[in-house]
Amino acid sequence: MQNATFFRTHTCNELRSTDIGKTVTLAGFVMKIRDHGGLLFVDLRDHYGIIQCVLEETSGDLFNTVSALKDESVVSITGDVVARPASTENKNMATGEIEVLIKKVDLLSDVLDGVLPVQINVDNEFPEETRLRYRYLDLRRKCMHDNIVLRSNVVSFLRQQMNDLGFLEIQTPILTSSSPEGARDYLVPSRVHPGRFYALPQAPQQFKQLLMVAGFDRYFQIAPCFRDEDSRADRSPGEFYQFDIEMSFVAQEDVFSVVEPVLYNTFVKFAKHGFSVSSLPFQRITYEDAMLHYGSDKPDLRNPLVIEDVSDIFARSTFAAFAGKTVRSINVAGAASNSRSFFDKLNDWAKDMGMPGLGYITKNDSGFKGPIAKFLDEALLNELVVVNKMHDGDALFFVCADSVSETSRIAGVVRQKLGEETGIIEKNTYKFCWITDFPMYELGDDGKSIVFSHNPFSMPQGGLDALQNKDPLEIKAYQYDIVCNGVELSSGAIRNHVPAIMYKAFEIAGYTSDFVDCHFGAMINAFKYGAPPHGGCAPGIDRMVMLLADVENIREVTAFPLNQRAEDLLMGAPSVVSDEQLKELHLKVCKYKE
Repeated sequence: MQNATFFRTHTCNELRSTDIGKTVTLAGFVMKIRDHGGLLFVDLRDHYGIIQCVLEETSGDLFNTVSALKDESVVSITGDVVARPASTENKNMATGEIEVLIKKVDLLSDVLDGVLPVQINVDNEFPEETRLRYRYLDLRRKCMHDNIVLRSNVVSFLRQQMNDLGFLEIQTPILTSSSPEGARDYLVPSRVHPGRFYALPQAPQQFKQLLMVAGFDRYFQIAPCFRDEDSRADRSPGEFYQFDIEMSFVAQEDVFSVVEPVLYNTFVKFAKHGFSVSSLPFQRITYEDAMLHYGSDKPDLRNPLVIEDVSDIFARSTFAAFAGKTVRSINVAGAASNSRSFFDKLNDWAKDMGMPGLGYITKNDSGFKGPIAKFLDEALLNELVVVNKMHDGDALFFVCADSVSETSRIAGVVRQKLGEETGIIEKNTYKFCWITDFPMYELGDDGKSIVFSHNPFSMPQGGLDALQNKDPLEIKAYQYDIVCNGVELSSGAIRNHVPAIMYKAFEIAGYTSDFVDCHFGAMINAFKYGAPPHGGCAPGIDRMVMLLADVENIREVTAFPLNQRAEDLLMGAPSVVSDEQLKELHLKVCKYKE
């Protein structure tokens, strides 16, 4: 029987100068072999690190054996730990003061297919399709290996903090019922119930609320979620994981007071060297202010630019192009000193984005300049100065559109572009904020119907009285998002736990009580037996680690992600199944023409 030290006595990152004189056995991947004229250097790598092993040509057959080893073959090496010759130490390696003189090499697994489709020891970029098809090789690269280790450490630290705060980790079902809200479900046909389907959970939303009804008070879970939606840089098709949290007997600030320190501690602990993190408490911004001043409900606060509403000022001007429209302005400090080509380039960019252009005025000690300045009298120009806090040397850019929502969207895009072009976006920092007071309802696509703005299970501010007596479009919800560097980490809410309020909330959105009973029966019935006020949120694990790893795509921090077409190129999913399997599931596949 092989004992624990059969393959290795130490890992490749374990040995130090205090181990000089020991005979050791190491195991790992051959990272690189360098022939220095009669002297072979073998860099051996395992999960823990790298160590240099050395062999002289006088070793005879062993020298030839080692010379023939291929990169990434798996070996076990036995040898003596010695100090590296003076001036050859490598301070960039933890094992850089020592090396191992090779006495014996066992080839445990050879590389059979010649050239590796993904090279491990180079910084070259490889096509994503190749990387995903050979993910096990891609994960050997240091950057990817480090990202997955980071992810594991982040999850462990989150668990530790939640346990210390008295939360219980409870697993909720993977096979559940389909929900009419949210993204498309992944459906699983039932073999024992012909014609009926399970759904993979888009989130544990209803189950975690039922746990509060059951009296568990504080719940969390590193929860797998499944949504059949299109891929984005910060969203993977198929599955993702979220840090799911729910608490009983809480108001909005109670949730914030728990979640903020957990996120703060996590980002402080795992941030790259030199990165700063927003101090506690995180900034609170209402949804209305976020859309006005940042043009987005997930603002990147590293960009200091602020948008202002100047519609009223232009309504009193002679500039016909802005007449009757929503107008927003963005003041860029010191931008007036830029050359004409700077402004022309921005104007061309705006046209390429489908805008009529990007108007501006500049202010200096000689007055105002720019294509729009002549349409404004001195009094209106001075109003712009006050509203936008302009100083000499500043440039004020303008955006307009027919609707408030479209103007906000465009202004947000322009704000980001101006921040990038002027280089004022702060680097090496994590800027957190809460977005609060989301609207409960909004107009539907037809411009007439009332639909839920976001989460239908949020408690409306003002409760039943607001639902009965206020204009639905004026009702706010106890709903909030946590945002970091322009990335929405999580939505959350204080939940609607009162049956009468829930029925009324759905009625306003056009749903009958029968619909609520049919589709959310388990939850609404549970509330009829007494439910504590409760709320929570669910920050995305993938997005958190993406930010901490300082990468732009969550596939860089996911071990085995799907590609942008929701395909697993490594395992060949989705795949065709046999007629026998389909028959067991009472299914028949119709021919599909692409």
